[in-house]
Amino acid sequence: MEEMVNVYLYGKKYTVPASLTIMEAFEYSGYQLVRGCGCRNGFCGACATIYRIKGEHMLHGCLACSTQVADNMYVASIPYFPLEKKIYSIEEIKPTEEIMMQLYPEIYACVGCNACTKACTQQLKVMQYIAYAQRGEYEKCAEASFDCVMCGVCSTRCPAGISHPQVALLARRLTGKYIKPEAKHLTKRVEDIANGVFDDAVAEIMGKSVEELKDMYNNREIEK
Repeated sequence: MEEMVNVYLYGKKYTVPASLTIMEAFEYSGYQLVRGCGCRNGFCGACATIYRIKGEHMLHGCLACSTQVADNMYVASIPYFPLEKKIYSIEEIKPTEEIMMQLYPEIYACVGCNACTKACTQQLKVMQYIAYAQRGEYEKCAEASFDCVMCGVCSTRCPAGISHPQVALLARRLTGKYIKPEAKHLTKRVEDIANGVFDDAVAEIMGKSVEELKDMYNNREIEK
């Protein structure tokens, strides 16, 4: 017999198989997910979730699609969190220390509590990459934040109101545009797409059935 555990979804108790992820537990319990379910593979950040185990003080951040349920888990999903997103043209700004100060001055109000790092669903050193951004070390910030999925859980825990994912995204854009050398193979591929080199291949794929597409995917050649 499969092991069952008790979970509390939005405060209501449900008994579900212990093998399920939090997202699967929602569906098993009768919830119909119409948003916040994204890729279901831990890449899109749409299923940001907060949970606490009964009797423990620690509040955890996670992605519901890739986190297994546990007994006496109290769960609340946060499908959207309002991050502060500044509007700018990457063609008009430069990777100066002043640009971060102009667009995201709140990073300098960081109190060093490290709550962002503790909440990160990807186990990133969030406070560290914010420190890099403060110092204008955008390449380091870009590298340290590369696996960010923009879920926003870090920002929900920040007393300074920092929108960490947007800061990291700006650092990665500045790094890609101005600091890293041009990826010439990517530039050529973009030109090929614009010149219609792949139009026939795309048209062929668009004409295939779902079953044919599944067969192509399952039997594709994977680079080593």
